Amino acid sequence: MPHPDSLASRFARLQRAARGDPNPDRAVRERRLRALDRLLLDNEPAIADAVRQDFGHRSPAETRLLELFPSHAAIRHASRHLRRWMRPQARSVSLWFQPGRAELRYQPLGAVGIIVPWNYPIFLAAAPLAAALAAGNRALVKMSELTPATAALFAERVGQYFADDELSVVEGDVGVAQEFSRLPFDHLLFTGSTAVGRQVMRAASDNLTPVTLELGGKSPAIIGPDLSTAQFAHAVERIIVGKSMNAGQTCIAPDYVLLPAGQEQAFIDVARRVVGDCYPDIERTADYSTIVDQRQYARLCAYLDEARAAGARVVDLAPGAVADPAARRLPPLALLDAGDELRVMQEEIFGPLLPLRPYRDLDAAIAFINSRPRPLALYYFDRAPANIERVLNETVAGGVTINDTILHIAQDDLPFGGVGPSGMGCYHGFEGFQTFSARKAVFRQSRLSAIGLFKPPYGAVFERLTRILLR
Repeated sequence: MPHPDSLASRFARLQRAARGDPNPDRAVRERRLRALDRLLLDNEPAIADAVRQDFGHRSPAETRLLELFPSHAAIRHASRHLRRWMRPQARSVSLWFQPGRAELRYQPLGAVGIIVPWNYPIFLAAAPLAAALAAGNRALVKMSELTPATAALFAERVGQYFADDELSVVEGDVGVAQEFSRLPFDHLLFTGSTAVGRQVMRAASDNLTPVTLELGGKSPAIIGPDLSTAQFAHAVERIIVGKSMNAGQTCIAPDYVLLPAGQEQAFIDVARRVVGDCYPDIERTADYSTIVDQRQYARLCAYLDEARAAGARVVDLAPGAVADPAARRLPPLALLDAGDELRVMQEEIFGPLLPLRPYRDLDAAIAFINSRPRPLALYYFDRAPANIERVLNETVAGGVTINDTILHIAQDDLPFGGVGPSGMGCYHGFEGFQTFSARKAVFRQSRLSAIGLFKPPYGAVFERLTRILLR
C-alpha cells in the first residue's frame, strides 16, 4: 500500500476524482480558476521573496512583471471566455447524411501532469494550470528542484485553496521528476531543455501519454537592412531589454543577433547606453538578476572561455562592471566573431551573453536561420512591409514578435509553443483549453434517413446509389 503522500498515491487520488466527476460544469471550473488567481494575489510578497531567495537575487518588481502579471492575465482570460469555449461547436454534414447533425464537444482529459522549469517557476506553473483547470482537469504539478523555496511555498499554499484531489504540487529532485514522467497521466506538459524533453517523451511513451513539450533553442533577433538611425537604436534597445530580463534566463530571450555588416560597433554603442540607462550601477542594482546556481554560472563562463580561446572578441556592455562569481552576478556581454562550431552558437545560451553576427543581405540572414534548428521565437525589426512579409513567410518559428521582443508570449489569444527541437504542441488561451481537452465527435442521426438503403443484401438499388455517390 503506497504512503498517502507518495507520488503514486497523489496521482491515484486525482485520477479517482477525475473518473468520478468526468465533466465538471462551468461553475466548478470558474471556482478553481478564481482559487488559483486568489492564491497568487494573496501570496504575492511571499512569492516574490521566495523567487529572490532561489536566484540569490531577482527583483520583486521583475517577478511581478514577468510572472504574476501574465499569470493573472492568463487565468482571467480563461475565465472570461470559458462559456464560449465549452459550448459544443456545430459542424457541417455531407448532403448524403442530412438531415443528421454533427457537433464537436470538448471534455476534460482527466488527471494531467505539469513539469515546471526553474527560470519562471510561478508563471510556467500558473499558465498551463489556467488552461488545464479551464478544461475541467485535475492536475499534479512537479516544481523544479533548482527553485526549492518557491516550490515549498507553492506546495504549502496550494493546499489552502484547493482540495488535494483537485490540485497537488510535488517537490523533489531529478529522481522524482523521472518517476513523475512515468505516471500514466491523461496528458503531460513539460517545459525545459530539449535534451530533458526527449527523456520525458520517452518515459511518457510507455503509457502512450500525450505530451506537450515547451522547449527552448536559439531564438534569433534580426535587425533589418536600411533602418534609420532612430529605428536602429530602437531595435537595439528592445533587444537588450528583452535579453536582460532575468539576466537572459528566459526561454524566448533573443539568443543571438543578425545585423547588417558594418553595424556591429553601432550596436555596441547603443547597447552600452541602454544597459547604462536601465542598470546605472549594475554591480549593486536591485533590478538586475543573478544566475540561478553555480552550475549555470560555470556553464556560461565555459562558453566565454571557449569563445576567447577560439579568437572571438568579448565586449562588455556595462564597461567597468566586473563579474562576481560568489554572487553569480554576470554583467551583459556581446560576442563578436564567434564561430558556428562554438557552444555559444550551438546551444541555447540562457544567460546575458549575446553573439552578434553580421549578414550581407536579407537573403543571407534568412538562409542562416533556415540552416539551423527551428527556433522557439524569432524577432524581426524593420519598417518595410515587404521585408517583414518575407521573414514571416520564409522562416519557421514557434512565435514571432515584430519590432519588439518577448511580447508575443503575453498575448493570451495567441498559442504559445515551439516547432521540432523547440517544442511540440502549444497552450495559452483557447489553444490551451484544446490541449487539455478531449475532442469528442458527435453525429446525431435523424428519424428520416436514407442510410437504410446502404445495407445487405446489395442489389440493383444499392448499385444505382453507389454509382451516384462515386460519380
